[in-house]
Amino acid sequence: MEYSHWINMKIILEELVTRGHEVTVLKSSAAILVDPNKSPTIKFESFPASVSQEDYENFFQQLLTEWIQGAKHSFWTKITTAQNIFSGLSDVSLKICKDAVLNKKLMTKLQESRFDVILADPILPCAELVAEILNIPLVYSLRFSPGYSIEKFSGKLPFPPSYVPVLVSEFNDHMTFMERVKNMIYILYFDFWFQVYGKKWNQFYSKALGMPTTIFETMGKADMWLIRNYWDFKFPHPLLPNFEFIGGFHCKPAKPLPKVT
Repeated sequence: MEYSHWINMKIILEELVTRGHEVTVLKSSAAILVDPNKSPTIKFESFPASVSQEDYENFFQQLLTEWIQGAKHSFWTKITTAQNIFSGLSDVSLKICKDAVLNKKLMTKLQESRFDVILADPILPCAELVAEILNIPLVYSLRFSPGYSIEKFSGKLPFPPSYVPVLVSEFNDHMTFMERVKNMIYILYFDFWFQVYGKKWNQFYSKALGMPTTIFETMGKADMWLIRNYWDFKFPHPLLPNFEFIGGFHCKPAKPLPKVT
């Protein structure tokens, strides 16, 4: 992932290096912020992508503009905008995923490197497929997914709609009857949309693994989910033992303000 997702991931990777681990980042040639020159302690493995870096960056800038514009409007406009953004990201990410997984030279090198674990942000797929092919453990680092769909379908984490509101719905955990009805409609919308969203990935994953599977089934094999939030910042809901809150891990002591002369 790019931007804030990479910034958060980079902090974890650099801490792993300071604790004596050898870290390798798998990046495409289209990567924007994932720059080896800015992370000298981390190793990088790059592969050619069918998407140019310029087109990739322009694509992200366009999506950011759409999100800012959509955020000013109603709930349905917001989630429709989010749907368009995810659909566009999905198509581009699928191309890059194919560039990696179908690169036999790259996959052979990764296999021979004998990595211990893969750390990834699941907001865009592919790492779970690489982990399955290499047959190594997978750890996710996630803030949240729209409608909590990834956490529900893959992580099997319960989000009871009667008292866990959908994000950006502006409801709280004490909803009226009509708010619960609306919340249920929102959840069904996201659930349906993510099933449609996953069809292309299901086909590719099944072909790559040589057996029928789905993206959510493959993602569900993750051993650990690191949630970039505090449990007490979220509405109460059931938790599972392989979900761990790591909110604030990116925070550092504040530097003193410069003296006014």
